[in-house]
Amino acid sequence: MLDIQWENQTIITEFLLLGFGDLQELQIPLSFLFIIIYVLTMAGNILIIVLVVTDQNLHTPMYLFLGNLSWLETCTTSTILPRMLFSFLTGKRTVPIHGCFMQFWVFGSLAASECYLLSAMSYDRYVAICKPLHYTTIMNNKLCLLLVAASWIFGFLANTVLIVFAFQLTFCSHNVIEHFFCDFIPVIQLACTDTHNAMLAVNILGTFCTFPAFILTITSYVYIIQAILRIPSTTGRQKAFSTCSSHLVVVSIFYGTLIIVYVLPKTEMLKELNKFFSVCYTVLTPLVNPLIYSLRNKEVKEAWARAVSKWKSHSVVM
Repeated sequence: MLDIQWENQTIITEFLLLGFGDLQELQIPLSFLFIIIYVLTMAGNILIIVLVVTDQNLHTPMYLFLGNLSWLETCTTSTILPRMLFSFLTGKRTVPIHGCFMQFWVFGSLAASECYLLSAMSYDRYVAICKPLHYTTIMNNKLCLLLVAASWIFGFLANTVLIVFAFQLTFCSHNVIEHFFCDFIPVIQLACTDTHNAMLAVNILGTFCTFPAFILTITSYVYIIQAILRIPSTTGRQKAFSTCSSHLVVVSIFYGTLIIVYVLPKTEMLKELNKFFSVCYTVLTPLVNPLIYSLRNKEVKEAWARAVSKWKSHSVVM
């Protein structure tokens, strides 16, 4: 019956992203705001990547993970913001179906990879605080590279399965997406064909990508907090907590907004705030990550000071 209903309808080849079209009077201020956010995000994350690569003192497991997180955030921002800015500046909101598929495949893969990478970072902090004497033995180069590679590979493999299901769908009549980027669920909800298998794949792979990583992260921090509370001196507790507090802030922002957008029941209030929370984990999180790690991390600030000093010395010689 469903096939008969859409058989005579026009098959659409592009989607219309509404974005922030309901805020017409704010289009120019928003475009300037997002341009500034994009520039700052790219500059901050690229700076961390450069420091991690060039400074020998940052060649440790913690900063290997941090450098990969910054590279991941750079890719995420470049997947979302340039297309959004193009819509703001040109007024063109349509995007070809295949381009839309590509955007949610890349974004979904990066989001899944970030879940795995954050859990690897939490495990690294757990070993550093709870098993400090065995840290260098456990977190050896082989394990660290394996965790990083697995984070990227599993994230992209999971979303490759989803994109296969998406290409099997047919779209007709409705092509308006009430969002500022091509997210998987808003897209497949517009399909004319049966989406049961696609939604099932979303639920299974979404659980596989997020739940184990979330549980590992929470478990690691339960043990970390217990270990910190057993430290007798106040100074010792503060020093131990400072080594993982930055990561805990990042995890809270990332998972908190994801849960609000994808897990909680969609009440009228949450529907209205959905775009705001989506902006938090797609745009603001990549912006604040380098700020959190650089402002709260003594070693990163020292690496930056050394880089500036070396640049000044080189300029004087020149």
